[in-house]
Amino acid sequence: MSKKHDALFDDILSGLDAQPTEATPPPEPAAPKDRGGARFLKRSTTIGDRLSGEIEEKTLKWVDPAECRMWEHHNRAYDLLTEDSCRDLIDGIRAQGRQEFPAIVRRVSDGGAQAYEVICGARRHFAVSWLRANNYPQFKYLVDVRDLSDEEAFRLADIENRDREDISDFERARDYAAALERYYGGKQKAMAARLEVSEGWLSRYLQLAKLPPEIVAAYGAITDIKELHARQLKPLLARPADRARVLSAAVDLVAAKEQGRASDGAQVLAALKAAVKPAKPKGQGGTLYRRGPGESGITVRKKGRSVVMEFSDSLSRNALEEAFARYMADRFGK
Repeated sequence: MSKKHDALFDDILSGLDAQPTEATPPPEPAAPKDRGGARFLKRSTTIGDRLSGEIEEKTLKWVDPAECRMWEHHNRAYDLLTEDSCRDLIDGIRAQGRQEFPAIVRRVSDGGAQAYEVICGARRHFAVSWLRANNYPQFKYLVDVRDLSDEEAFRLADIENRDREDISDFERARDYAAALERYYGGKQKAMAARLEVSEGWLSRYLQLAKLPPEIVAAYGAITDIKELHARQLKPLLARPADRARVLSAAVDLVAAKEQGRASDGAQVLAALKAAVKPAKPKGQGGTLYRRGPGESGITVRKKGRSVVMEFSDSLSRNALEEAFARYMADRFGK
């Protein structure tokens, strides 16, 4: 083979040859007399694999993160990302001098100055953007440009993020509920098969996405809402009388949050569950009936053949009526 042809093959195949790693040691060099023939066969095989689709080529690029926007169906709430929540990634990129793992993006034609949309890699996008805005303008965003349909993009993002702890159960549930209608025509069985998960597992997340907005608003942040919470609240929300009490308690929690008295996820769940069962006041006999957490309510106790009710004279009419209604329901049934 002429040197001219050799140079042409080198140019076409540059970067296609696999690089040896510790796990895959480089092959033993061929004897000098076979080198030219071996190189030709290797290049011929590589071209054949490339043309037959056996090799999937990746297009990796370093870009300004400003050229990228989040995919509108991205499964992470980008507005929840902060310097603190991404601190590990920010420090890692700064220490390494570069982003080690590419984000997955696809090209867009309607983005103006934004040529790509991010399918996977929102935290990496935030971290590089933060670094560039804080005295590290040399950093760029490493992206792997793919040609993906919306359904393929959804599945790819789900696979990458399914086991990540920094995506909340509620974010994931919301994403699944939207995808069920958008890509699978509301057919839960088809979606579970496509994602290669059990129907029961998927059903629990879809149930979480159905939590009433009053309950969602009661939490300090959506990241506090767990799949377990929806599972424990489901039977309470299924009974009309209990549902009304749970939602009333949720409204009270929202009001407390607006006054600067927010509760964490476990406290919210406990308060919602407590709303459907009478509580015994500490240090007193009897049973406490109240409209919601934080109210004094009515204390009811037996004294011989009589029933004694005690309540604060500052208790509002609505709170008193609701507390008494709960006592009546507890004593005589719903």
